Amino acid sequence: MENLTNINVVKEIMERHGFHFSKKLGQNFLINPSVCPRIAEMGNASPGYGVLEIGTGVGVLTHELAKRAEKVCAVEVDERLLPILKETVGEHKNLHIIHGDILKCDLKKLIEEELGGLKIAVCANLPYYITTPILMYLLESGADIETITVMVQKEVADKLEAKVGTREAGAITVAVNFYGTVEKLFSVSRGSFMPAPNVDSAVIQIKTGGKWREDVNDRKHFFKMVRAGFQQRRKTLVNSLSGIMGYNKAELSEVLKNLGISENVRIEALSMEELCALNNALS
Repeated sequence: MENLTNINVVKEIMERHGFHFSKKLGQNFLINPSVCPRIAEMGNASPGYGVLEIGTGVGVLTHELAKRAEKVCAVEVDERLLPILKETVGEHKNLHIIHGDILKCDLKKLIEEELGGLKIAVCANLPYYITTPILMYLLESGADIETITVMVQKEVADKLEAKVGTREAGAITVAVNFYGTVEKLFSVSRGSFMPAPNVDSAVIQIKTGGKWREDVNDRKHFFKMVRAGFQQRRKTLVNSLSGIMGYNKAELSEVLKNLGISENVRIEALSMEELCALNNALS
């Protein structure tokens, strides 16, 4: 179904199905006609690719993905949208919509059953309140995902794209860089949504892979250390790690000294290379 970015068309469909936006689910549907085609094109929706979409709305992005990709599997948590989607995107034979919570799915099994044999891309307009849990779930799942192209809050996009070792970075910056590389593709104004949120958005893409996963000898310890450091990022690393993880301060200072790092350093100043080296020395 075309015209899914026409406000009047969307309102008519919603009214006919008795649908109302859910604040709890953070629902903001895209109505800018140029955004979803760009996400689909830049997000690898093309022959040979199976695309996993997380959250469908009324199917604006779903429609663009299904027009381009070999196959699309969309996971939607709001059961009220299912009859709407049957009307708006039911024409696509290469599309399967699953009612469920992506965070409760066995992601590797889902991808194998739905998109097996294809290169895998993820595309989504993510609710702001659950962006980080979903990104980490995707990255930590072990699923063979090539790219993750998602709409997020602009401030989150800036943090994800920040250079590790700068004040702009956070724990999520380190985590995403651990699993791949991040690029901000383009910005999206708040007026592109219905209802309009109070902030602007941006589309980012994570390309999975990279060296850091191979350089860390204890992944669980690495992320525990990163979370502890950023949880008290205004403290020195010695104080934050000793307080949260129980390390002896003198021993921590000695480890840092041996790595050529100041004992007064804060975690936000450490590069990925230094974080990996510190983890390996401690674990």
